[in-house]
Order: sequence, then C-alpha cells, then structure tokens
Amino acid sequence: MFSVKPIKPTFKCYLPPLQGEVKKTIDPPIKKLEPKLLPGEIVVNEANFVRKCISPESSQDDLWGKLICTNFKVSFIPQDSPTKQSQLSHLLLGDHDVPLTCLEHVVTVNDTKGKKKVLGSNQKLKFNPTELILYCKDLRIIRFCFDEAGPESAKKVCLAIAHYSHPADLHLLFGFEYQGRRYHECKAETLNGSVPRGGLQTAIFDRPSDWDREIKRTGASEWRVCSINEFYCVSSSLPEFIVVPVSLADQDLKQYSIYFTDNRLPLWCWNHPNGSALLRTASVCDPVQQRKIEQRIITAITKSNLQCSEVFSSDLDKCLPNIQDIQSSFIKIRQICVIDPFEESEERWFSSMENSRWLEYVRAFLKHAAEMVYHLEGRNVSVILQEEDDRDLNCVVSSLVQLMLDPHYRSFFGFQSLVQKEWVMAGHRFLDRCNHLKKNDKEEPLVRFVFSLSFFVKSPVFMLFLDCVWQMMNQYPAAFEFTETYLTVLSDSMWIPLFSTFLFSSSKQRAQYLMDFARNKAIPQGEDPVVYFPPVWNWSQQFSLKDQTLFNNPMYVGKGASCVLNGEVKCFKRTKKYGSILRGASVSLRNGLRGPTDGLTRRSSLGSELKPEFSVMKEVVESPSERFFRDWFSRPADQQGLLIPLLTPSHVTLWKLFFLRWVPEACIPMGGSITAYHKLSQLVDEIEMLRDHLRQYKAPTPGGTPHPSSRGPPAAQRRMYFKAASPTDSPPEFLSSTFPFTPVGNLCRRSIHGTPISKFLNGARIWLSTETLANDSF
Repeated sequence: MFSVKPIKPTFKCYLPPLQGEVKKTIDPPIKKLEPKLLPGEIVVNEANFVRKCISPESSQDDLWGKLICTNFKVSFIPQDSPTKQSQLSHLLLGDHDVPLTCLEHVVTVNDTKGKKKVLGSNQKLKFNPTELILYCKDLRIIRFCFDEAGPESAKKVCLAIAHYSHPADLHLLFGFEYQGRRYHECKAETLNGSVPRGGLQTAIFDRPSDWDREIKRTGASEWRVCSINEFYCVSSSLPEFIVVPVSLADQDLKQYSIYFTDNRLPLWCWNHPNGSALLRTASVCDPVQQRKIEQRIITAITKSNLQCSEVFSSDLDKCLPNIQDIQSSFIKIRQICVIDPFEESEERWFSSMENSRWLEYVRAFLKHAAEMVYHLEGRNVSVILQEEDDRDLNCVVSSLVQLMLDPHYRSFFGFQSLVQKEWVMAGHRFLDRCNHLKKNDKEEPLVRFVFSLSFFVKSPVFMLFLDCVWQMMNQYPAAFEFTETYLTVLSDSMWIPLFSTFLFSSSKQRAQYLMDFARNKAIPQGEDPVVYFPPVWNWSQQFSLKDQTLFNNPMYVGKGASCVLNGEVKCFKRTKKYGSILRGASVSLRNGLRGPTDGLTRRSSLGSELKPEFSVMKEVVESPSERFFRDWFSRPADQQGLLIPLLTPSHVTLWKLFFLRWVPEACIPMGGSITAYHKLSQLVDEIEMLRDHLRQYKAPTPGGTPHPSSRGPPAAQRRMYFKAASPTDSPPEFLSSTFPFTPVGNLCRRSIHGTPISKFLNGARIWLSTETLANDSF
C-alpha cells in the first residue's frame, strides 16, 4: 500500500470561520506534557501552569510547564523546550529531573502572607504556597512559582514531594521496584552465562576469589583469606571474608574479636612490595585487655613482615577532625559557595573560605596519609590505622595511602575497586551519611534553617575523600586515568537510589534487604546479587558510551608509558621548584611560583614541618621523615610510582567544578579547564586514528604498491568525547567551565547586582573617597 501525500490547497479562504470552529482554527494544538517514566515508576501528583525560575532578577527567561512528583523523582516538563546545549545526557533522568533522594529540604513560601515552612513527610500545610524551593544534596537550589497554578494542586504537589523524598523504610525507595522489574525484563539477556557478573571489571570483594586476586597482586604471601565472619556470625559490620595473617588461627580470631568495638577485627588493606602491610582496626573496648590483645595482633602482623619487626599505630580520632567537624565545615563552605549573595561575599571570600576550614581539613587528611606512606615506604614498617568504630576516618586515610602508593588504584577500574573495598565492604554508613530515610529528630525552626543550614548531609566523609582525590589529580594530571567529571558524576550517583553501592551501611544490611527483595520479586535463590541489584560501577545504565568517554583522561600515562619530545623518549620529571616550595627554602619567586614564606603558612602542611632554614650550604639536623620527603621531591617523578601531594596553600585549592558548577556568576563561557581538555582530547583521538591507520596499512602485493586503508575506527568506538578536527576549528560554543553540567534552572543566588568594583566603575559615589568627591567635576 502506498500512502498518498495530501496536496496543499492553493486557495486561501478569507471568510471568518464558523463560531464552533474558532477555537480549533485560531489556537495552536496544545502540547501534551507527559513525563518519561521508568519501569515501575508512577505519577503521584502534578500541577499545571508552573513557572520554573531561571533568572533571579526577572522572569523573562523562566520556563512554563508541568511540575510532576513520581515515586522516583521531581520532574518538570517545560511547555517550550529550550535549545538543548551539549551536556551529559542521563539515561534515567531528564534535564529538569531531580531524584527524590537528592532532596534535603522542601520549603514552601506564601508571599502574600509572608509565611515559609520547611515541609516534612506526613505534615500539613495551612496556607496555599506561591513558591516552592528545593534544596538539593548536590548543591542545587531549584525554585518554582505557582502564579497561574491552582492553589489546591500546588499544595498537593508540594506535600507529595515532601512526603516521598524521605521514606520511613528503605524498601520504599524506588530502586527496589525498578530493579525488580528490570531483572525480569532482561533476565534472559543477563543470565545466559556469557557475561560474568554483568560484565563488571570492578572487583566487588564479596567473595573469596576477589580477595585472593588482591593478595596475589600485592604479593602478600604471609596473609590469607578468612571466612570466620561468614553469615556475619562474628561482626555485623564486617564483610563475610577478610584477610588475616597466616599465623593467626580462626579460633584465636574469634576469641580476640569480642574485645573490639562491634567485634571489628583488624582489616588488612594492602601490602607493600617490601613486605610492610597497611591495616585498619576499631578500638579495643576493654581497657583491661587492651594491651594484651594489641600485643598479640602486633606479633602476628610482624610475623607477616619478615624484613621488619616493628608496627606503627596511628589513632585517627586523636589527630584528625571528627565527623562533626567535617559536617560543620561542609555546611559553611556550601553556604559561601551557594547560598550567600555573591556581591555581599566577594570582599570576604578568601577569609570566609579560610574560616570554613574545609581546605584545612583536606590538607590534614592528605598530610596524615603522606605520613603513613613514609612509614610504609621509608621505614618498611607495617601501619595500623585505628578509629573507634573503623567506619569513617579510616576509610579516608586508608584509601588515600593506597592511592599514593599503588598506581593500580589510579586506574579507572582500580579506583572503583578501591572504593568498593575500603568503603562499601568495610562498612561505611552510606545509608546514614547520605540521609536517605526520614529523620526522627524534631523539626527545626525556620530561622535556624535559614541561618545555620544544619539540615544538610549528616557528614560528607565520602565527599571529603573525593575532594582529596581531586587535589592529587590537580597536581599530577597524568597519573590518573579518570577525570574530575567522573568524580563529580560519582558524587551525584550517591543520590540515585537505583544501585546498591550507596544504599546500605554494611554488607549484612545489604544482604538482608536484598534477600527480602529477592523473595518479594520472585528471584530464584542463589543468584548473584550484582546481577539483579547492580552496583553503580555499571555506568552504561546511566550514560551512553559517548558520554562515558568524558571519564577518560587524555593525559593519563599508563604503566610503562613514556612521552616523545622532539624525537626523543622522555620520562616525566618533577622539577626542583616543588622541592624548594615544600621545604620553604626561598622567599623569592622560582619559575613563577612563590615560596611558602610569601604566603600564609598552614600548620597542616608538610612544608611547615620541614626546617625553614634548610639550605644546601648548611648542615642541619633533619628528621628521617624530613629527609624522606626532601629526597623524594628532589628525584624525577614517576607517574606510575609513589605520589606525594603538595600541601602548601597555593596547591590545595577549591574544587570549582563541584562547588561552583550551579553558580551562574562562576561559570566561564568558553573558558576553564575544559578548553585544555577539549584540545587534548582531539590530539589523542587523532593519534589513535593514525595508529589505527598504520595497523590497517595493507602490505604490498606483487606488482602493486602499498596503500592505506580508507577507513578509520568508528566514531562510537573512539576513546575521546571530542573527536579529531581541523586545526582551524575553534572550540564549540557550548563549552564552559561547568561543562558537562549546566547551571540553567538553578537559583543559587538571591540577586546579582554586580561586584563592588563594577559599582565603582559605574560611578557609585559610596566607593569614592571624600577627597575625590571634593575635586569631582561631574
């Protein structure tokens, strides 16, 4: 059957339409605003004719559309879709969608009555809201206005969002419904046995084989996998399988476990090639037995290190900020970066940043990790990290130590395995720290809500770790296979309840919930939990293959790699200017960098511990640790070897992409690090294409000449997001310092009136001195 295209009429009628046809003829067709729903997702409530505020100054750029609350997200569907900029396209969330678990507080406003209310679940709203403000855990602030929406529908949608954003039970989170339906829909595809563990290359460490591979990889021949905690019969917060010294019998371990907090025996983390080991442990809760138990554990550890009989123990509770300090600091820095009006905070920006103490805490953790590296690398002694419950600070320091010492953890899959091992399986309280469930504490007064902002994430310990990782990436950009975009996306994934990684506070809790989940969803017993409730590491569920290329660092120097410079193979070297900065030897500029005496000193800097009067011409008494760091910074850098971060104030800086990505004033069009990333990606892509052409070069045939293949690798299979282009091509216009994220639709400032210097240049007399005003002729 052939379809005949209708012929357009050539005659235009100028007679007025009939009365019944007026509306149909004049009005354009109404666009039906329907949300894109995932399997198992249902619409709970909605409101039409809602305005999403884009500009804090005027409503000219605001979007009109429908506000929808589902059992998974808050979704806004604009009536007129704006021109889509190139950005990270999420396969599960739209441009204007926010997962309910990403909402920290829901605030309703009535301008006419001057009322505001922080809504919680099962609460009543006694006034009709004119505005809705959503404070998100990823630092976004989104504002909706109900100018034209019906007051009753506005009230209902606000109450629905507040109620479903903090459920009382974990099973009520949408991930359980979604993954159950998804399991049955794609069971034949994922369970045919051809793709092990869902195709994951990241070690999950929930079975002995993963630990065995890690023991072999690190050469820990004097350690073994122990299953005394199988079915969590010893400790409810430890994984089922742990690594212990071969000299300790299972019976002894069970006997010792009762003396540790929550029965958490010392956990083996990593082994150095020199034989020293890194361990973490909870505190001994019995003071009478403390010395005896610690001595027996230490004796077993020394037997596993044949080269040194000493063990160094570090109590992190005594030398590092606690989780309350970290929470308070994070609240202050997000207040500075997101809440405070920019024109009021510009003059005191640096002092406010200093007073928040966030960067000081970042330096403190990096410094302590570097000190542990000295004991492992410089002294060849095993290190035990001790924390009262071994579930927060130990996670940060143990991960950073391994990141500095082992290049495997600086690769893409190695880093994910590190997070899985030291955070997920070690029992970091993600469920509590992410604040997914309804809080039992009393509702805070709005005044305290506005000024103290104590409603935010309980303690962003994992966020602190990611910031520390970014600091090292910023200083050694060629040593990491992944990018800061990957780190930011990883932090955002904490607020998406569709994956098991950040949903639970321990392996036992995870096993219990997944057992109930499998029973309710009729999943056969004995199947791999990774298949039916996958971890976040399966990125193909969130992003396309093209968008995942944004995770690749074009500057990464893999194992055994070198660079070619002017036709010669060169190794990456560390210049001596870093050593002089760390030592604090110079007060002048060296190679364009200031010495530490030109700036503010920090007690948490490694450089502050080294002798300021150090000079090559002087004989000074150096401690072994000072000598170790001095010698390391004076040698050529090995991107695939030990890395020690610089901790002077000029090197530990604000992670702008994370803290400022939603702030319009901080967005730099066509600027920022993305411009360098764009060019490097093009160069790397061009090199890979040339290599592929060389591999496909056809050999000469009798009577013929060699000729290159006309086809390069398919664009979808190439490793870089930005493909090779003509040298004359300029960077795309959509690039900005916040790429691949966008600040559109997020109200992060009350007003933008311009900076003090702009006011001065515009003739504001309040910025002029009295003498200038007296001589002023205009």
